[in-house]
Formats: sequence, structure tokens, C-alpha cells
Amino acid sequence: MTDDVDHSRRRLLTAATAGTGAIGAVFAAAPFLASWKPSARAKALGVPVEVDATALEPGQMMKVIWRGQPVFVVRRAKSVLDQLGSHDALLADPKSEDSEQPEYIKAQGAARARNPQIWVGLAVCTHLGCSPLNAFEANNSAQLAGVDLGPNWPGGFYCPCHGSKYDISGRVFKSMPAPTNLPVPSYAFVGETMRVIIGVDDAKHA
Repeated sequence: MTDDVDHSRRRLLTAATAGTGAIGAVFAAAPFLASWKPSARAKALGVPVEVDATALEPGQMMKVIWRGQPVFVVRRAKSVLDQLGSHDALLADPKSEDSEQPEYIKAQGAARARNPQIWVGLAVCTHLGCSPLNAFEANNSAQLAGVDLGPNWPGGFYCPCHGSKYDISGRVFKSMPAPTNLPVPSYAFVGETMRVIIGVDDAKHA
């Protein structure tokens, strides 16, 4: 009788241990299996981003995230656009021939924009990936206090990491650490509005 009880108890304990182990294995595997599925954030990184630049006043800009990278959306004043070609001799690649951008942007010349009023470009320095600062009003910026941008500074962007300077179209000045102009992503406008869709070439769903 004692042996029967012991064998029964042993079988019960063995089954319980095996069951617990199986359940534990399922719970342990769940996070691993879940990691195979792309997260909502990962999916969102490749989705086009729509930005409404209507509220921007001339000279103002906003920064948005697209594919995990910061993007500048700048509304340029007419006075800034009028002098865009006046400092080409100071730039390393004024025609953006060696820069990353869609062909339809390259065709726009110094403006580097589908609509000259709105400039869209990656806020990532082409030297080591720092984020340049808005230096449109460098003399009034606390972040740029003490930085000498030169007497002929036309306004644009300044990288605080190693001193690279870019104009308002993201074109890099000569003799800077940055080798190329700021990249311009693919983007389109929704109809005749100032709503920008970053990540597409044509806003067919407008």
C-alpha cells in the first residue's frame, strides 16, 4: 500500500513539474516571439509624415520626425529668397550636384524646394550627424552667443559640434567639416496648400 501511494504521489509530482515547466516555457517564449513582429513605432518610421506649415510666419521653422530623423520645415521670407544666389561663391556645392536630394529638387537651383517659400531638409549635419541650429537670427540667439558666423553671413544653419555652416537652403559653405549639403527628402504639397507630406514624391491622395 505504501509503495502504491508513493508511486502515485511521484507520478503526480512529475506531471505537475512538467506542466509548470511547459507553462514557464510558453511565458518565456512569448516575449521572444513577440520580438519577431515589428512594433507600432517601427512601422511608423516608414510612413509619410504630413506637416501643416500654414501657421509658420516668414522666418519661422518647425522640426518634425520622419523615419527616426529630424526634418526642418522652414518658411522663408521674400527678402531671404531674393538674395539666395548672391553668396554662391562662398559655397562648396552651390548647385547641389554632389548632394542627396530628389532630381526634381535639384532642378530648382538655389532654392532647393518645390515651393520656394517652404524649405524641407534633414536636420542632420553631413559631417558626423549632429543636429544643426537655426541660425537665421544668429546675433539674437542665446545658443549661438559668442559664435562668429562672419560678416557676410546670409542666415541659415550652424552645427554646434564642429562648426559647419549652411545657408537657408541647406547648402554648406566652403572649408567646413561637413562634406555635402543637408539632404532633402522626397516630399510633396497637398494641392495648392502649405500642407507638406514628407516621404512621398506626389500627393496623389490629396
